[in-house]
Amino acid sequence: MTTPSTQPHPSGPRYGLGRPNPPATSQQPASSFAPAPKNAQRLESERLEKERLARDSLTELSEEQREEISEAFNLFDLDKDGYIDYHELKVAMKALGFDLPKSEILAVLNAHGVLTTTSTQPGPGHRAQARRLLSFQSFQNVMAQRIVARDPQEEIQRAFELFDEGGKGRITLQDLTRVARELGEGLSHDELVAMIEEFDMDGDNAISREEFVNICLG
Repeated sequence: MTTPSTQPHPSGPRYGLGRPNPPATSQQPASSFAPAPKNAQRLESERLEKERLARDSLTELSEEQREEISEAFNLFDLDKDGYIDYHELKVAMKALGFDLPKSEILAVLNAHGVLTTTSTQPGPGHRAQARRLLSFQSFQNVMAQRIVARDPQEEIQRAFELFDEGGKGRITLQDLTRVARELGEGLSHDELVAMIEEFDMDGDNAISREEFVNICLG
C-alpha cells in the first residue's frame, strides 16, 4: 500500500508570441467563479463542528476503549504504513463490533479518507488506480463517535453474545470458564461456579440474557 501523495496539476498552454490567442469568451466577473461567502462559511462551520464532536467523543471514551481502537487499527494495518484501505477498515470495524455493509464503509472512506494513486504493475502502459485510505487519527475519530453514540443495550447484547457460544440464549459454566481462560483470568472452578449461582435467578445453573442485562445495569 502506498502512502498518500499529491499529483502536480498539468500547466495549460501559454499565450503570447508564437502561440495562438485564446478563444474569445464572454468575460464574467472573477467573483462569479469563487464560492459564495455564505456557502464557504457553512462548510467551514460544519468542518469545525465535526472536529469538536470528534474531540468530545474521544474524551468520553475510557482508556480501555481507546486501547481497543488502537489495537484494532494496528492489527489490520497489515503493511504498517499508518493507513488502512477498504478491506482493512471493514474488518477493523467489525472487530470493534460494527459490522457495516459496503455502502457505509465506502461512505466513511469518502467522508474521512485521503485520496491516493497506486499502480500494481509499474511501467509504461499501466494506469494508476485511485483509492481512499484512512489514517489512524481519522479512524480513531470515526470509531469514537460511533462507540459514544451506541445504545448501551446494544453493548450489553454484544457482550452477552461473546459469552454465549453457539447462540444458546444462556451463559453456562463452560462458557464462563472459556472466557476467563481467554482473558487470562486466574479464576478457580469454585469461583466460577459461585458467579453462576449468584446471578442465576431461576435455578437452571446458567445465566439467561435477561439475568445478564440485570447484572450489567446493576
